[in-house]
Amino acid sequence: MTEKARSCEEPAAMQRRVRASFERQGLMRHLGVVIRAIEPGEVRLRLPFREELTQQHGFFHAGSTSAIADSAGGYAGFTLFPPDSSVLTVEFKINLVAPARGEYLEAVGKVLRSGKTLTICQLEVFGIEGGDRKLVAIGQQTLICMHGKPDAGFNPLPV
Repeated sequence: MTEKARSCEEPAAMQRRVRASFERQGLMRHLGVVIRAIEPGEVRLRLPFREELTQQHGFFHAGSTSAIADSAGGYAGFTLFPPDSSVLTVEFKINLVAPARGEYLEAVGKVLRSGKTLTICQLEVFGIEGGDRKLVAIGQQTLICMHGKPDAGFNPLPV
């Protein structure tokens, strides 16, 4: 499938599909993550600060930071996938470049290359405090497009 064919889905339909999938993610709901923006090839997520999300020094835990980076990239890729497909992360690498602190974290996933099967995304996480925005993590991710397995009905467990 070509990029042009993928872009034939109406933006509103794509956004509904992404939001519906995101709402089924128990971990994102548990962490309190919300979608800030959905565009073709880019998704932004926000994680408000809570003490339960911290490590021993009071910064956001790397697990929280990594989780939102992974989901932002996964959904960025999913925006370009066909409606009858689903997304899974194959691998990701993240560098924690500064202590993750602030009123909230913002994760930005951007598609670098979308292929028929594999998609590569750039991941960035920023700590937001007042008007200041500081890069706290950067990474890269590989996704797989699960063709013919719609996200809503996909059951990964064998029956």
